Amino acid sequence: MYGCNLKLKNKQVALFYQNNISENTKLAIWKIEEEEAFFLQYVPLQREITHPHKRLQHLAGRYILQFLFPGFPFNEIVIADTRKPYLPYEQYHFSISHCGNYAAAIASKEKRVGIDIEIPSPKILRIQNKFLNPDELGMLKGLSHESATMSLQLATLCWSAKETIFKWWSYGSVDFSEHIQLQPFSPLPEAGVDAFFYRLSEKYKLTINYKIFDSLCLSWLCTDS
Repeated sequence: MYGCNLKLKNKQVALFYQNNISENTKLAIWKIEEEEAFFLQYVPLQREITHPHKRLQHLAGRYILQFLFPGFPFNEIVIADTRKPYLPYEQYHFSISHCGNYAAAIASKEKRVGIDIEIPSPKILRIQNKFLNPDELGMLKGLSHESATMSLQLATLCWSAKETIFKWWSYGSVDFSEHIQLQPFSPLPEAGVDAFFYRLSEKYKLTINYKIFDSLCLSWLCTDS
């Protein structure tokens, strides 16, 4: 579902994208066009946030959880030392991401999940040496075919994929260049990227799903454990 309009309490609101992966695992992106009062009808502000736009992003992310699973126990959300929000009794696994005027969330009753959204920015190209290893940099150079637009889009996708793994992992202390190794992939509007993730003497093989919109990159990850 992409770019549909919903009508709640006689107000038109915009759901940018929704993917019901299964009955128990769902994700959505919300384009934030509403005032703060709209979100406060459905979810409370759970911590003090002074910046107005960050407050909107915070509320929108929690609103999506309620939108995906009515009755989601957002009042029970706590923040770990790693800054990851979670539910102590894990009724749902969930992940939230914000970028610009967009908020995204994924929630699951059975899967461990991570999500990230990114708006392509030239800053990504300036810092790509910090989060990509030499093999990944070489792969991107081969895929971009000297196109600045393609280079930016692919670098954004790689950053988003690694952010998704970081959020899925949830324990912090991850070196994006060293601990996450993206495997070669073909640039498509919607597909998956395989990766190896090395932490605590373990090697995880993961597949990060992604979808590229005109001005936004979405990636997400679901695993059984």
